[in-house]
Amino acid sequence: MNEETYIKERLEDQIDWYDKKSQSCQKTYKTIKILQMILTGSIPFIVGFIPDLLFMAKIASFFGIVATLLEGYLAIGKYHENWIEYRGICETLRHEKYMFLTKTGVYKEESPFINLVERVESIISSENVNWANLNNDKKG
Repeated sequence: MNEETYIKERLEDQIDWYDKKSQSCQKTYKTIKILQMILTGSIPFIVGFIPDLLFMAKIASFFGIVATLLEGYLAIGKYHENWIEYRGICETLRHEKYMFLTKTGVYKEESPFINLVERVESIISSENVNWANLNNDKKG
């Protein structure tokens, strides 16, 4: 595989994947957190109506339950952690790409393409190992 093919088909593909996954996790995380804030912020307001309208207690309880379930969903999906992790990997891969293209840092040495492939594959492999360990921890 030559440099141009590797950069286009492997490196840029991975950068795009991590960028999209980071954005998706960020959007999910922020949407759920805003919904939680609305629900939990509404509870004290609703409680003020309980003496006059008893069904409001059920609504307040329901909001509390939904907010708790949303927090559990965020914890299980690890949307915040993944958003940060994926963004970091995306930016690290971009950094490697631009350092290689400008032949700076470790890429001003001999065999810059070999260094690029080794470093990029190490970054990707490291993330895959972290993901596998995280999922194995969930099973145990």
